[in-house]
Order: sequence, then C-alpha cells, then structure tokens
Amino acid sequence: MDNQQRLKIKYRETVCPYLMEKFSYKSVMQVPKIEKIKLNVGVGEAIKEAKLLDAAVEELTLISGQKPAISKAKRSVSNFKLRKGMKIGAHVTLRSTIMYEFLDRLIEISIPRIRDFQGMPVESFDGRGNYNFGIKEQTVFTEIKFDNIIKANGLNITIVTTAKTDEEAFELLKSIGFPFKKTKTEDK
Repeated sequence: MDNQQRLKIKYRETVCPYLMEKFSYKSVMQVPKIEKIKLNVGVGEAIKEAKLLDAAVEELTLISGQKPAISKAKRSVSNFKLRKGMKIGAHVTLRSTIMYEFLDRLIEISIPRIRDFQGMPVESFDGRGNYNFGIKEQTVFTEIKFDNIIKANGLNITIVTTAKTDEEAFELLKSIGFPFKKTKTEDK
C-alpha cells in the first residue's frame, strides 16, 4: 500500500467519523478535507545571481515532484535594486495524489528531522481554516542531497482546507497526524 493510499484510507476510516461526531455534521460532505498544498520559495539573491534561482527551482522540483512556476516581482523597489518582472522565486501547487504523497512524507519523515523540533505552532491558522508555516532549511527533506546545496533556502508551506473555522482545520490536521505543539491545557 503506497503513501497516498495510506493517508486517504486513514482520512476515510478514522478522521471522517471522528470529525462527524465532534462537530455533529449531518452529512459526510460537510466534513472538512485538504484541498491543496502550496509550496513557495523566495530567492531575493537571484537578482544578483541567476543560478541561485535555478538551484531553488531544481530543489523544489525534487521536493514536490512537480515542476514549479517562476515568481516575478509585481513592482519595482529601488532600495532592493528590484525591477518589475524580475524573477525572484518559485512556487508550486499540489493536489490529489501528489498532495497526499507529499503530506505523508512531510509528517512522517521531514518534520521530525527539523533540529530542536518541539511541534508546529498552533497560532499559524489564518482565520478561514488554512494553515501556513515555514521551514528554515530545505535539508530536512530526504530528496535533497546535502553536498549539492549552493545556499540554504527557506520554504513556505500553506495547507488549504475546506474547513470553515480554524478549530475544524486544527482537528482535521491533528487527527491526520500533524505534529502540533502541546498547549498548556494538554500538558495537565
């Protein structure tokens, strides 16, 4: 059984019934689910060195399993020597099979490899049921070879859910197995 199937089966068999009972939904269609995952890498130094952006695109391709799109500057900022239309980053949107596969690798392998890991912050929900967090170095992903890194890049990850509230999204991610920080009430 592959990773995608394992997470989907867990969602269908354990997470859905748990959320239906907790929030007293009348239909399975009301249960929140993960819609997509967006990965974003900003490479400000790409203004001076174009090969840094190429390396970031290659690494994001390895991490996500999809070819990322190049992000361009929307406006000029003279203090940063930035002109409108300059290439300054890369982003990719994951859906369905690739999304579940990435999420499983993120939860089971990559997040536990973060140095001094205490859990993901609970405060990073946006008010509409989406979760946003950053990873400081791309080396936590096993796909990246440490010897091939030119520069350590951060990575912003947004998990978009169909949940209406942050509480529903929190319970969805927690029941899937997302490692959140323990709150004061949970410790007691």
